[in-house]
Amino acid sequence: MSDLKPTEIVKELDKYIIGQDNGKRSVAIALRNRWRRRQVDPELREEIAPKNIILIGPTGVGKTEIARRLARLTDSPFIKVEASKFTEVGYVGRDVESMVRDLLELSINHLKAREQEAVQGKAREIAEERMLDLLLPSSGDHQSRQPESSDETTGETVIDVSAEQEPRPQETSQSTRDKFRKMLRDGKLDERYVDMEVQDRSMPMVEIFSNAGMEEMGINMRDMLGNLMPKGGSKRRKVKVSDAMELLVQEEAQRLVDMDKVVGEAIEKVEQSGIIFLDEIDKVTGKEGSGGGPDVSREGVQRDLLPIVEGTTVTTKHGPVKTDHILFIASGAFHMSKPSDLIPELQGRFPIRVELDSLGRDEFTRILTEPKNALLLQYIALLKTEGLNVRFEDEAVGEIAKFAEDVNNRTENIGARRLHTLMEHLLEDLLFDASDIDERDVTINKAYVDDKLKDITADEDLTRYIL
Repeated sequence: MSDLKPTEIVKELDKYIIGQDNGKRSVAIALRNRWRRRQVDPELREEIAPKNIILIGPTGVGKTEIARRLARLTDSPFIKVEASKFTEVGYVGRDVESMVRDLLELSINHLKAREQEAVQGKAREIAEERMLDLLLPSSGDHQSRQPESSDETTGETVIDVSAEQEPRPQETSQSTRDKFRKMLRDGKLDERYVDMEVQDRSMPMVEIFSNAGMEEMGINMRDMLGNLMPKGGSKRRKVKVSDAMELLVQEEAQRLVDMDKVVGEAIEKVEQSGIIFLDEIDKVTGKEGSGGGPDVSREGVQRDLLPIVEGTTVTTKHGPVKTDHILFIASGAFHMSKPSDLIPELQGRFPIRVELDSLGRDEFTRILTEPKNALLLQYIALLKTEGLNVRFEDEAVGEIAKFAEDVNNRTENIGARRLHTLMEHLLEDLLFDASDIDERDVTINKAYVDDKLKDITADEDLTRYIL
């Protein structure tokens, strides 16, 4: 999916996000440019820097949704962070470099899971042999007992040649092992219990409270203190065969994965195709003319962000990571400030600016019905679980959209999020009484919508408390 053409990327985003064509086009071009950069000569490749994007628009118009869907479309390492998390009281928030470390950790976990999935077949074979060793007695005991049982069942008094006698226990042991293997694969042993060594994961937690910029030291301190404490080791437990098999497969899969290779690949992927989505970037802009208070720390956050965005080397416990070619997508409502309130150096690092449109009645109507995860489809599916068949008439959908637009205009404009509140209010009685209603087919028409939602817009004071 990472090699999609811009038109194909937009088409995929259209399945979930209504409108905002400019935003989709900019994001699609930026993603395609990652692929194009990989195709040019290595000498020039290092000189091509990503063109970072700022998405500007009121809340609830799809900025974060574009980022979420983008993460699922591309195979690139992706992380979404709130810029405001770096401006906690007194600026004791997280170190800005932590976003790169978190991105690397996510990439390592993703690649590790993929590698473990690739060796599942081999891991299951090894786990199967280990399980059979648990289910069957050891070969020494088996061989010492087997001749007697064999003699008793056959009734033979004398076995002529020892050369004929020795293979018998081994053959019997192998045939027994094959029988148990077949039973194990058929699931006939799943309810039996076995004694096995299980890794004890209950280890002491060591929490490090560190200042900004000290997080990596916190990780190292935790490792050091962890080594001083007694190891949890493993303990014997009785486990069902089915559960034991899963534990053994997981353990063997971890052993088969080359973690050095995984970490190396993860660092390369982060450096060459990583994407960081900086949400709420407008919350770190200082208002013009203000001379103190929290705005000082806000500008400090911008200055801390600057080297990460323009390109630096971040130290992590897995090794250094360069941020020169990581794509940054920032977003913000900018209703209390504007992009020009950012410090000039940071503005220059976000050359592409896209204004997203406010949503109106037509967009709300489409949002309710068109996307693959449309809101109406979600509620229909939820009520279907109670055996209730709900149908929405076209006029009713238009009326819901009209109410959403009206309430947004008269109170705070929270975009498409308004639809969630209206739908809950509209279907509250149905959702509460669904299991007790005798009528299994329910049709929502315009009159029903008017009756349920008229109070919201009729009372000016009430609208202040409706989200």
